[in-house]
Amino acid sequence: MKAAITGAAGHLGAALSRTLLAAGQNVRLLVHEDSRALAGLEAECVRADLLDPDSLNRAFRGVRTVYHLAACISLVRRRARSMRRVNLDGTGNVIRACRECSVERLVHVSSIEAVSDLNPRQATDESNPLAGPGETTMYGRTKAEAERLVLEAAGGGLDAVILTPTAMVGPYDFKPSHLGRALLDLYHDRLPALVPGGFNWVDVRDVAEAALAAAGRGGSGERYILCGTWKSLSEMASLVARITGRNRARPLLPMWVATPVAALVGSLPGLGRRYPAFTADALLAISKHRWISCEKAAAQLGYDPRPLEQTLRDTFRWFGEQGFLAD
Repeated sequence: MKAAITGAAGHLGAALSRTLLAAGQNVRLLVHEDSRALAGLEAECVRADLLDPDSLNRAFRGVRTVYHLAACISLVRRRARSMRRVNLDGTGNVIRACRECSVERLVHVSSIEAVSDLNPRQATDESNPLAGPGETTMYGRTKAEAERLVLEAAGGGLDAVILTPTAMVGPYDFKPSHLGRALLDLYHDRLPALVPGGFNWVDVRDVAEAALAAAGRGGSGERYILCGTWKSLSEMASLVARITGRNRARPLLPMWVATPVAALVGSLPGLGRRYPAFTADALLAISKHRWISCEKAAAQLGYDPRPLEQTLRDTFRWFGEQGFLAD
């Protein structure tokens, strides 16, 4: 039986492609433009676009399981239209194509940004509702709306399961991702200051393993949070310095200073084509979800995330092999 992956050339897609192939699965990799992450893999690659329903119908034909990973991720609110089109409209097209092609199971990957952080002192779990307007980043809003579409489709008979990972880091980050660039910025001393707050960091390979498990054991219409270890940005900088041996003291910028700076950065033209380290949405993202539970995924999917230090060691070893650490 064949599995198809949207967003196969992204960070999670690169990890999941390798996980499925290692498990002996027949995999069809959907690629929009950049396919560097898939070079050398013995799998079928097809061109597809989330906004082109015909291309999805062709790609899903004869497929048993669809892993929907493709998304538009941005920390700049001015890219809201692109995020809505790809994350929301694209997910709607994926759902329709799954139905039309008689796909047996859809594994939809959402984001912790789509989940409401009801009580900062209480662990976020699957009982938390999806985030509404004003509660999360623009990216998180579009992912929450897309997740509602999937839940509605599951209620209407589509066999679909939802995975909700936290901030993913790890090897196979070819582009690299926003968080991969943040790690490289720390290594190359491109961040002159840090701000309060942090993320729950999870290994992309653990998320890929959970996706494979969810395809076989996840309950239809169920959501599974996949978390790892929370570390502040300052703690991550220290951990990266210890692992790589490149240490640099950085001042901690108070939020009352960072907030107006972030607002200015987000309004500047041209940033949709670049990676701004701190924007209003970036500051919002690092201020939420301090406590997260993944007990449901552990119990039902056998989810067991590896230590963060191991993830970072593997990540920087891989970055070095790819030439990302060259000065």
